Amino acid sequence: MIGLKTATAPTVYANGKKPSLLLSGLRKAFGDLVAVDGLDLEVARGECFGLLGPNGAGKTTTIEVCEGLTPPDSGTVELLGLDWRTGAAELRQRIGVQLQETQLPDKLTVIEALRLFRSFYNHGIPVDESIRTAQLEDKRNARIVTLSGGQKQRLAMACALVGDPELLFLDEPTTGLDPQARRHVWDLVDALKQAGRTIILTTHYMEEAERLCDRVAVMDHGHIIALGTTPQLIALVGAEHIVEFAVTERETREVKVAPLLAIPGVQSHRVDAGLHQLSVTELHTSVPLIFTALDSQGLNLSEFRTHSATLEDVFVNLTGRTLRDE
Repeated sequence: MIGLKTATAPTVYANGKKPSLLLSGLRKAFGDLVAVDGLDLEVARGECFGLLGPNGAGKTTTIEVCEGLTPPDSGTVELLGLDWRTGAAELRQRIGVQLQETQLPDKLTVIEALRLFRSFYNHGIPVDESIRTAQLEDKRNARIVTLSGGQKQRLAMACALVGDPELLFLDEPTTGLDPQARRHVWDLVDALKQAGRTIILTTHYMEEAERLCDRVAVMDHGHIIALGTTPQLIALVGAEHIVEFAVTERETREVKVAPLLAIPGVQSHRVDAGLHQLSVTELHTSVPLIFTALDSQGLNLSEFRTHSATLEDVFVNLTGRTLRDE
């Protein structure tokens, strides 16, 4: 695994405080399917941490175990220094959860829904403040059935925040939203980060993770296969840029890969839906040689572009699968 250090001695924490989340040897299986397999993870207080991976990677199961919704088969699960077996009542007062889908009664108004959720907590923030935080002032008396998708997502986040949680779980909070609504949610998460809350975020959107998260972990087949900041992961993989090109359909099978891989700076090659992708370290030296190699094969380019390596490129490089593979 990349970027994850295994502790060999008890960890000394700053100010004597344990991390917001500590998982050790976490395992969860459903029959013969092992969803999470010996997972170790630590999230510091005040950190925005992203948990990424394709469907079936085990991230949702991991989050449900952390939220107390699913019991683990084995391993240690600590939140804010507590565990669900002995500290469930206190944990429910100190964490906030936004599920992938939050179903609220259609005929409730925004303010009624928030008053209901606020009643669950001994301490919290005023309902009016929750409404301002979610940017729903003009919808405070609107029924939930009349809200747009983005407004419903912001309301769900406000419900998760009304108890003033120290630790907040956001499970794919922007799935299905249009770009403008997604940006509104990003702004809200940014504000929560600035307030010093610990946030654990799952998402399929790599731009979202890069924009919001201090660190990310990539899961696949129940394991964490990479962990660190975005620049750290890209550096560990060893490719700073991606060169993509396509040739005519008739010529796709005629591309000779060996001459491309022999070019200095070219790290790897793969084909995705007819699009050839080369991981390279230095564009200014590699690109001219790539053009020369393709021209020497008599190939006609229909597309050619470059971009900086991303988290999705890191994942593909490690596993050969895209983040949207089922």
